[in-house]
Amino acid sequence: MATKTSERDYRYGFSMPDTSVYRSPKGLSKKIVERISYLKGEPDWMRRFRLRSYDIFRAKKMPSWGVNLSNLNFDDIHYFVKPTDKKSNNWSTLPRQIKNTFDKLGIPEAEKNIFAGVGAQYDSEVVYHSLKQNLEKKGVIFLDTDAALKQYPEIFQEYFGKAIPPGDNKFAALNSAVWSGGSFVYVPSGISVEIPLQAYFRINSKAMGQFERTLIIAEPGSNVHYLEACSAPLYSQNSLHSAVVEIFVKKHAKVQYTTIQNWSDNVYNLVTKRAFVREEGSMRWIDGNIGSKVTMKYPSGVLQEKGAKLEVLSFALASRNQIQDAGGKAIHLAPYTSSNIVSKSISQGGGKSIFRALTRIAKNAKKSKTHMRCDALILDNESKADTFPNFQIDENDVVATHEATVGKIGQEQLFYLMSRGLTEENATRMIVSGFLEPITREIPLEYALELNRLMNMEIKGF
Repeated sequence: MATKTSERDYRYGFSMPDTSVYRSPKGLSKKIVERISYLKGEPDWMRRFRLRSYDIFRAKKMPSWGVNLSNLNFDDIHYFVKPTDKKSNNWSTLPRQIKNTFDKLGIPEAEKNIFAGVGAQYDSEVVYHSLKQNLEKKGVIFLDTDAALKQYPEIFQEYFGKAIPPGDNKFAALNSAVWSGGSFVYVPSGISVEIPLQAYFRINSKAMGQFERTLIIAEPGSNVHYLEACSAPLYSQNSLHSAVVEIFVKKHAKVQYTTIQNWSDNVYNLVTKRAFVREEGSMRWIDGNIGSKVTMKYPSGVLQEKGAKLEVLSFALASRNQIQDAGGKAIHLAPYTSSNIVSKSISQGGGKSIFRALTRIAKNAKKSKTHMRCDALILDNESKADTFPNFQIDENDVVATHEATVGKIGQEQLFYLMSRGLTEENATRMIVSGFLEPITREIPLEYALELNRLMNMEIKGF
């Protein structure tokens, strides 16, 4: 069973016995990269892409800024763990251990009640996938990424690796070499997916890396909301989650991508997410970070054409032995584009939250508007919060604004609530809920309720 490594009360910290059908040895080599491609039966162009990415990964240096990652040991990780021999579109046919895991997480119930489609990834591969028939009839594609490579090769190859090439950064190169699983979404022109599509990513094995690859294409005038959630058992050994997400938002299309991350405290969460947004398109990232040992994640948007819009709403809770380094990036390449990056962070128990954001407005991106706001709440004298906003503006005819606040819960607020009969702990929770409300109200109700439950479990002892 899992070994608890911190004082954090982590409800998803259970594990199941390992019943995987294949596990690569620890460490990474060209032989392992080729083995992954062989086991997946991939075309030769993908095998070459993986090997080229591996060479880039080996050549790239670790980030020289941000969180110190020197304790991350690439040789102590299993890069591919195959949980079962086949996927399913029926919960009852999943292997018992996998089915029990997702039953505990509530995925079957969520699928029946609130989602248009569901994908479930267990360790390195998607084990279950479904999409409502009415969306299939409209031409919507929602598959795991491995299946999309084979079933829709022309669309796949046109977009894969185009928003985030392997040379983008060391962890994008690593993902490109060993990627497995993830979601592929294609929405035809003019089609609106009214109910969210959902994916759940679960790490079960010890000392493993999960490297899903998600690719979303929203054709002109379409609309889709994709929601992902993540969790893992508590082990004494570190694990690595290093995903890549590429999104293409065409003319007048709208995409919302919501993440509720609740990794265990032994997971390094190092993710690259980027969207390309065309004329009058709209990209919205809602990015929630509660768990992990270290998170470094900055959802970004490249505003390529006139009137493109980007919004990043980020929240993070940094508890004991946790560093949450999150924010967003906006690249304005065309006139009349707009971006809004808003971050809410909470630090407690000696945790550290970091807001890191970049807005770049290129020459000739006239009449562009950008706003950046960071609010940090510190709950004790041991915790820390830092903000690193960065503006790079090469055009005069623009509007750029920035706001930042860092503070503690006011004694007056606590006194008022406690005078109305609340305990100090419950008063603190209420203040935190109000602090996060501008972001949580943008999440589907069922997930907002779950998020509030998670926050209530985390914030205690005051």
